[in-house]
Order: sequence, then C-alpha cells, then structure tokens
Amino acid sequence: MNFAGYDTQGFYDELFEADGKPRKEALPLIKRINALSSKDLRRRQKAAEHALHQQGITFSVYGDKKGTEKIMPFDILPRIVTAKEWDVLEKGLKQRIRALNLFIDDVYNEQKILKDGVVPEDLVLSSECYLSQCKGLSPPKKIWIHITGTDLVRAGDGEFYVLEDNLRCPSGISYVLQNRTIQKRTLPIVFQAMRTRPVSDYGDHLYETLRHIAPEGVENPNVIVLTPGIYNSAYYEHSFLAQQMGVPLAQGSDLTIIDGHVMLRTTRGFEKVDVIYRRIDDDFLDPEVFNKDSMLGVPGIMECFRKGTVALANAPGTGIADDKAIYAYVPQIIKYYLDEEPVIKNVPTYICEDKKDREYVLANLEKLVVKAVNLSGGYGMLIGPVSTAAERKEFAAKITAAPRDYIAQPTLALSRTPTIVGDNIEGRHVDFRPYILYGKSIFVLPGGLTRVALTKGSLVVNSSQGGGSKDTWVLGDTPIGMEADLDA
Repeated sequence: MNFAGYDTQGFYDELFEADGKPRKEALPLIKRINALSSKDLRRRQKAAEHALHQQGITFSVYGDKKGTEKIMPFDILPRIVTAKEWDVLEKGLKQRIRALNLFIDDVYNEQKILKDGVVPEDLVLSSECYLSQCKGLSPPKKIWIHITGTDLVRAGDGEFYVLEDNLRCPSGISYVLQNRTIQKRTLPIVFQAMRTRPVSDYGDHLYETLRHIAPEGVENPNVIVLTPGIYNSAYYEHSFLAQQMGVPLAQGSDLTIIDGHVMLRTTRGFEKVDVIYRRIDDDFLDPEVFNKDSMLGVPGIMECFRKGTVALANAPGTGIADDKAIYAYVPQIIKYYLDEEPVIKNVPTYICEDKKDREYVLANLEKLVVKAVNLSGGYGMLIGPVSTAAERKEFAAKITAAPRDYIAQPTLALSRTPTIVGDNIEGRHVDFRPYILYGKSIFVLPGGLTRVALTKGSLVVNSSQGGGSKDTWVLGDTPIGMEADLDA
C-alpha cells in the first residue's frame, strides 16, 4: 500500500499535481510513505485509532439509536498547507473576523449598515439568529466573537473559498490538538523534517484571550468553561479545553448569582467568576431572558453581563453573522467597515428570499447545493447532482413555502487528498476549519481541522454524517525539504 498508481481523477489534489507528480512541498511525505511496507503503514494507522480510543477522544450523535460514544475516524496521511498559502489565509481570516465583529456590534446598536442599505434590514431582523434581547449590548473591549471556526474549501481552480462562518460555539479544536499529538508519534521523522508549525500552544492563547476580556479592575480573573453537561455531543472537548487552560469546568447548576455577581460553588464555598467560556447555545443560557424552560443555563447571568460584572465568550447574539443568508453579504460588510476587498472570496450564493435568485434556484436544483440557513452538521441540505427527483420536489416545496430559510450555491469540485481506505490509498474530498482567537490581537492557529468525506464520491465531511479528520501541516518558511534524511 503506497502512492503507486494514485489517480487524482481530475480533481485538485492536495499532495499531487494534475499529471500525478508529487507537489514539491509534499515530496518528503510521499517518499516516506512509499518507503514503508503496507504492513507497517496499516500498523501505524491502527495504532493511531487505538490511541484515540484509549484517550477517550470521542463525540456522540444526537438521535443515534446505538447511543454510543464514537471516535472521529482519523487518517494518518496529513493535509499540507504551504507557508505562502498560509500567509494569505491568515491575512484573510483576520480581515473577515475584524469586519464581522464590527457588523455584529453595529447590528445590535446603531444599525448604520442597515440604514445605509448595504445589508437588507428585513433579512437581518427576520433571522432566527437575531436576538432582540441583545440590543444595546456592549461587551468588554467591544469584542463579540472571541473564538471562531471558519470553514474553508479549496475548489478546482486551486483557490480557497470561505464556505461558512461559525461564530457561536465552534467545535473541533480538541481534535486538532489531539490529532497532532498522535500524528507526531506516527510519522515523527517526516514531521520534523518538514518543520510543521506547532499548534500545541492553543490552550495558552485561548486562556490569554479570555483573560483579556475580564471586567475592568480585575487583575487575576477567575476563568471557567461552562458546559451543558456530559450528555452534550462535544462534552469531551469542553473538559479537554478546561484541562488545557487549567480552569474549572462547570455546569449551570454549579453557578448562582449573588449580589450581582456570578458565583461558582466549590468545596471551599462560593468563588466569584469573572470570565465564562460558554459552550451553551444562546437559547439555553439564561431562562429569564431566552428559553424560560432551560435547565442548562444560569438565571440572571445576562443581567450580570449587561452590568459588566462577568464576561461571556462568545458574546450572546453573535449567531446573526452565522446565518447563511447574511454570509452572502460578507464581501459588502468587509468593504463597508474596512474599505477593503475580501482577501478570501465567498462561494457564490443565491438567496432564496430574493425573487430572482429563487426562480433560478428552483429551475436548477439538480446543479446546486441547497442549505437551510440556520442548520449545521450537514443537515437540512440538498446536494443537487446526487439527489433524486423526489428529493428535489421536496426541497422545491420547502423553498417555496419558506424562502427566507434557504440559500443555494453551485456544487464545487472540492479538493481531494490521499486517504487510507482499507488496503488502498484513494482520494477523498476535504474541507478545512482554521480557528481564530480575538483578544488583545487576532491570532490564527497555524493549522486546523481538516475534515474528510470517507464515503467515496461524497462531499459531506461532517463527523455526524460519517466524516473523519486529518492533521493539517502548515509548513514553515524554510522546510528541510527533499534532502532530509527520512530513513531513520
């Protein structure tokens, strides 16, 4: 099992040129894999999977009849991003986060961008993600989106495009960090030779980001991670990040409000909480403000946030910039607030609320990907080229009944990368989620979660839909390259 006979099949491939020759930056990796026996490569793959099981790196899928914790399938053949490519992505992601942060602050306060007609007012105010309870909020340092996971794809032209923004409670960073730990043991020599940039300091950067937004006058803030509890699909990640930062992991039942402050119950009594990295959706955060039936949040926490006695990351209301219909206007948002052109382009998007766009979508469902604007995880989606007539008819009815709830995009020829499939190496489609932290400055972790669609021909990479992951190697400026001794 090696790369002999590997076929790109006309897709842009992350490791190979169109003619089948290895990309220059990938050559040390390809040489190393080709030098291993099939038995040795399979052994390394199984060892990686065993390590995931042993360390409890799992997730669960809501509604799964088996009800079991699962590991996200991990493939030991990494995805490579060159230093030159990363410089562009880093610049573009910083630009995007800065503009979206200004947009959220504006929407919940002066609404200048709506009054100027740059983004349709009805589109924003009709969004399920627009929370009227957040009007007039002013979070610490005017930062709303402290932790972001932006989904990128590389298309057939070799260029990266933003597929969507995840600004509420983006998940997956724990897999990035644990995948790297396992990957370094699996292919240590080539990893070192290619001078892959580190990701292990993410916990430190996250902690400093959270400390930065502490209430005024608090020099040594008490930071916690707020989780819905052990039955949440991402509970492993919540506990992992708390451990990485060395801070308490708490549930809503562990917190109470005393004299206008959020207090944490501990074995030593109550302790004041200054900063909360919350992994609870807005709707469940405070039953006095949002969902009155919520048992997960903390009654009165929003009042503390408004008064500035506690900081919340991410700030409530950030989901307005998650709305896939708002996504279509991000290029205009960047131009409006920063007077710049987007460094990373959007995927062309049709907004079904718009009559002209809707007519085009309904007439071309077999060519398009249709998405529900407020769903994620690969749900509420139609992939036109592989859909049935019955599925297209069903989606046509949904779009006609509630056009505001849907957008459509052309079907992209997502890039592929070599993946171990049984006893073979085959190309599989991938996307890429880098993670961005906005504190004293904007930091983009030099890596990210590469998700891979393990089903042959599939474009759906989500773990809940059977996808897996790979380590992402962002190369330094001066990799050792082809002359490295990779035989050790």
